[in-house]
Formats: sequence, C-alpha cells, structure tokens
Amino acid sequence: MDFDAELIRALQEDGRASIHALAGRLGQSRAAVSARLRTMLADGTVRVVAAVDPSFLGQHVLAHVSIRTDGDVEPVAEQLRGLAETVLVSAVGGVYDLVTEVRLSSMAALHRLLARIRAMANVVEINTLIYSKVIRGFFVSEYHGGITIDAIDTALIEQLQRDGRASFRALGEAVRLSPSAVATRVQRLVDGGVIKVSAVEARGLAHRQLSMGVGLNLAGADDALLTALQSWRGVDFAAKTLGRFDAIMTLVEPSPGALYASLERIRAVPGVVHTESWLHLAVLKEHYARTLRTPASSGGAGATRP
Repeated sequence: MDFDAELIRALQEDGRASIHALAGRLGQSRAAVSARLRTMLADGTVRVVAAVDPSFLGQHVLAHVSIRTDGDVEPVAEQLRGLAETVLVSAVGGVYDLVTEVRLSSMAALHRLLARIRAMANVVEINTLIYSKVIRGFFVSEYHGGITIDAIDTALIEQLQRDGRASFRALGEAVRLSPSAVATRVQRLVDGGVIKVSAVEARGLAHRQLSMGVGLNLAGADDALLTALQSWRGVDFAAKTLGRFDAIMTLVEPSPGALYASLERIRAVPGVVHTESWLHLAVLKEHYARTLRTPASSGGAGATRP
C-alpha cells in the first residue's frame, strides 16, 4: 500500500475526517497517520481546504479552455493566474501549451472571458469544452438549493477555505461561538452541499504525482460508461462535455508507467472510440477559494445565498 496516496485519497473524500477514522481506514496507527499528515501539510505535498459549490455561488457555467501560444508561455500563464474566473491553470505537453478551468455565471460571461483570452499577447488559438455534467470532482458538492447563510457562516467558510482541518475550537474562537455550535453549522454547510472540504495534492513533474488530462469520444449511450470510469482508482476528475470531446478526465498516478497503464485501460473500454491526452507539466494555479462577503454583509448583517 502507498501510505501517502491512500491518506490523500481519504482526505479527498472527507477532508475533515478524524485521525482516528483515517487510521482505521488505512490500517495504520494514529501516531503514524498524524505524523505523516503533519509532514505533508508542512512541506506543501497536500493542502486541505473548503470550496464553495459553484451552483451556490451562481457559477452555472464551468468550462475547460485549451490554449496554444506563439513564444513564451509564462506571460500568458501569469495573466490567466490573475483572472478571478480561473480555478486551475496548468502548463501541459501536447497539442496545446496551457489549459485552464473557468467558472462563470452565464454563457455571455464565458464569451466575454474567451474574448479576453484570445486578445492576450502570444495567444494564437483556444479551444473550449463546456462541462454539461461533472461526474467526479472533489470540489463540486452538488448544492441543490434551499440553504441560506448568515455572517457567521460566511466567516466560517472563509476560515475553512484557508484551513479545512481547523479545529472546531479554533473556528469557534474566530467567530465567538462554542465548538459544538460551530460543529453544527459546519455540518449543515457540508450536508447542504454549500461547501466541500477536500485535499489538493501538488502535481506535476516536480512532485510525487503525475497528472494527465484525457479527452474521450464515445459511441452510443455514455452515462453507464462514464459512471464506471469515474469510480476507477487514479481518476481524479471526470465530466461530460460539449465540444470536441464527449467527456474529459484527469488521471493522477505516481509514475509515467502507471499513467500509461491507466490510459491503455481506458482505451480498451468498449464504447471509447478515440482518446487524446496531455501531460500536466506544472500546475501553476489550483485555487478554489471565493470571497462571499459583500459591502452590505461585511459589517455583520446576515448574508443570504450569493
């Protein structure tokens, strides 16, 4: 068993799982799990943070944009990192030089953003995939409505966006509530799909895990096929898309050989008629935190759903 990989996977499913629960799942001592987690958090191998569900934020359009450049990539990457709409920016090897994931309120907003990207110096081509359904995504929690938040909830979310494993005592001190009251509020936010607390692992050639994007063209009905694929180990993200691919996936493995084996396994699945892949050379931005406070709510008045 790869101790680190299993620990990170458990944290991706539940970023606030107790050391006791993690130790039981991994079959390791609490001391070993606690020590390894402290080390990984300290050296940046992993971050555990909360993210607000895109639907709760009114971000109903999620898209993947591939960008081909002429000349230096870094100036374009720097501009993409500075955009509030981007949650992921990565330098890749393949047909394109950069990919970014964007979250916006409407198709009109997406068209405006794409125009801005096309206008950037050195950008010669972009290609866009719109997510029609996210099948697997650690920071999409499936908010279904009916939840409002107040200023205390907002403050708790902001704390959890910085440190998803902050203790209820520490959170309570930040918002002046008892640990039990904070626990009730946090559980309500999680159960209501407002937030998801999960782990973000450092990926790329300079880290212990490699990441590959895969576009799939499918034959016939695709729901059952995609449901099966998203449950595979090594699949970090999966979505149905509109564009040049019917679906897109992200594979994360510890070695080139393991990535190749995962890709071959996908190619062999009946119904997969074509794949195109790109290697993530360096993840330059992976940031899901969003500001919830408005001028009206920052002074302590209740804040409702944005």
